[in-house]
Amino acid sequence: MRRLWQIGQTVLGLIFRHPLAGASIVPILPDGRIVFVRRQDNGLWALPGGMVDWGEDVPTTVKRELWEETGLDLVEIRRLVGVYSQPDRDPRVHSICILVEAEVEGNMQVKDTLEISDVQAFEPSSLPENLSHDYAQQLKDYFSGSTILA
Repeated sequence: MRRLWQIGQTVLGLIFRHPLAGASIVPILPDGRIVFVRRQDNGLWALPGGMVDWGEDVPTTVKRELWEETGLDLVEIRRLVGVYSQPDRDPRVHSICILVEAEVEGNMQVKDTLEISDVQAFEPSSLPENLSHDYAQQLKDYFSGSTILA
């Protein structure tokens, strides 16, 4: 019984004392527009993305989350934009976000209606202003052309 409690404590410690890994995407349509999703939990716009599932690599997460949230298909990951690890970047939990730029195609459609209420494409010159999390900073870094470790 004591050993089982020790194992339980170790598991809880791993879950609650270590950041979660996730990926976000700057999805670029063939016409150059950038795709955003509106989150159900706070009504704000965000880049598509989510947590890396157990046994999954980041490129697979990018492909899966892109399709689940936007209905779009991944053509190619173009570049790594940055890795964001500030403890307060996500109001829910300490997470590390790996941001990539990706070429995408297909028809936009919300697939995960529990998390996403809308999906829209915006011209780079007229992006939504009411952004969730730290996406304003991520987009600033994206447009600067830098690769960020923050």
